Amino acid sequence: MQSMTLYIEKNTPLHQMDPLIKLLLVIVSIAVTYICPNLFFVGAVTLTSLILLSVGRVIHKIFPILALSMILIISIIVVQGAFHAQNATVLFSVGPLSFYKEGLLYALLLTLRVVNMVCIFGVLILTTRPDEMVERLVKKGMSPKIGYVLLSVLQIIPQMRATTKKVSDAQRARGMETQGSLIHRVKAFIPLIGPVVLHSLSDTRERALALELRGFNKQTKKTFLKTQRKYRHQWPQGILLVLIGIAAIVWRVVQ
Repeated sequence: MQSMTLYIEKNTPLHQMDPLIKLLLVIVSIAVTYICPNLFFVGAVTLTSLILLSVGRVIHKIFPILALSMILIISIIVVQGAFHAQNATVLFSVGPLSFYKEGLLYALLLTLRVVNMVCIFGVLILTTRPDEMVERLVKKGMSPKIGYVLLSVLQIIPQMRATTKKVSDAQRARGMETQGSLIHRVKAFIPLIGPVVLHSLSDTRERALALELRGFNKQTKKTFLKTQRKYRHQWPQGILLVLIGIAAIVWRVVQ
């Protein structure tokens, strides 16, 4: 049975960390790359995110996502390298386009920010159970309705992937060619996308009815099935992350 989350079960320090601390880690990691727009500093933050993925033993799962991000990265390099407002020093030319040192350095900064953003979100999503994270947020006062929306967003990719596989298997059983060359896959895409969308809409309706039957909209105090898990070192970790964020702000102010 295919999992309905992107979470990967491992026994690592990251998997044992409080989901709220990892959420704070995402916020601080992304924020400091904009507060301190120094190329070496942003590179160090990005390297730290990659190291965290390695510690969580999920770094291999982030490479396909980075590959998809290459379209955005290439567009950043072309646009900033050729058309950045502060371009002055020509490094090389490709046909009619000239690429400048200033634009390429700025493109490198933006690229590192994108890679860091993808990696640090990977740390959160790949090492955290979505239900555990949402439950922690709800216990801290977040609306259960917002928690349900957040949980649905975290599950939408694996859910669509599972639905697509199910529909693809059904279409193949009816004789449709869904594998092979790129042309065959493109031809099979349109007959596949319709049932996938309709199944997703039907599944959403069924979930809404199930939640209504379980009293989701009742204004009574909610109880939780699981007892709160104990997390080690959550306070020192949280304080350290807050101090890093404050230090970045102070550094920016004094510059």
